[in-house]
Amino acid sequence: MQKEDLKSLVTQMYEELIENIDSQEDATKEQVVTFLQNAALSISTIDEKKLDTMEHAKLAFTSAYKEIANNSISSYKDTNEVFEGLTKIHQETINECSEMHINLPEITKKFNDIQLQMNAEVERANSIITDLSTQVKELEKNSNLDALTKVFNRRALTTYLNNLCSRKKINYELHLLLLDIDDFKIINDTYGHIAGDRILVFIANMLRKTLRDGDKIFRYGGEEFVIILNRINSESCIEITNRIIKLINSNKLIYKGESLNVTMSVGVTKFYLKDTPDDIISRADKALYRSKKSGKNQMNVEFLPNGN
Repeated sequence: MQKEDLKSLVTQMYEELIENIDSQEDATKEQVVTFLQNAALSISTIDEKKLDTMEHAKLAFTSAYKEIANNSISSYKDTNEVFEGLTKIHQETINECSEMHINLPEITKKFNDIQLQMNAEVERANSIITDLSTQVKELEKNSNLDALTKVFNRRALTTYLNNLCSRKKINYELHLLLLDIDDFKIINDTYGHIAGDRILVFIANMLRKTLRDGDKIFRYGGEEFVIILNRINSESCIEITNRIIKLINSNKLIYKGESLNVTMSVGVTKFYLKDTPDDIISRADKALYRSKKSGKNQMNVEFLPNGN
């Protein structure tokens, strides 16, 4: 494993740990220890010949969710035990009523006490729900992964491009693909947003299975994805892009018994050392625009003349 790979893993672990601590009001030493143990286990199981930063990010992300889930289970277990006790008191009160003359004031007092306790537990449960929802939202906001498709999100793309464009030298070619699902609004309007979400997951899974470990997939916007193809020349990049377009077009998603055919338009560009993140995205967007205007379900390229 290269030094840069190790530094990347440590940086990722540090950032995830800080984000987890910041997202909680009262972080504990035990939570930090648990996170570090999970991170160490994740690193120890990595196959050095197939280093996959995406999988590492997923493991760190999942660990944080597990902690929230465990907190949820523990809290609701306590709440359920209290409600079981209240139910028992309720039943005992009913049994007492059946065995003696009814003492209305005493019965009323007991039921009022039960009602007060149950209201308190409902408030506590609602507070737990609010706290856990906030934690999940913070985790998703600070994460590098898109919550729906589980590919990298736009935040991760911004960080990646900023780091890339700050480099003074790169010894290999790198290409960026901007993909847009054709007629996505029509699909949503016709079949509903759940169908739209299914398609986004469907596309993400196909891309993940098709591309190499070193390539990266980002969800850029609503129905847009960005792919970074590393260490590949322009000719091979175009071949891969056409293969992706054909693969998506030839596969159909079955939703509620209906076969949904999806196509994508793609804009392709190449990274140049003087690029800013806006430069490379802008070129890809121009190429994508031509693909849309030319009939969709196709690709176009936007390279700098003479590579300058």
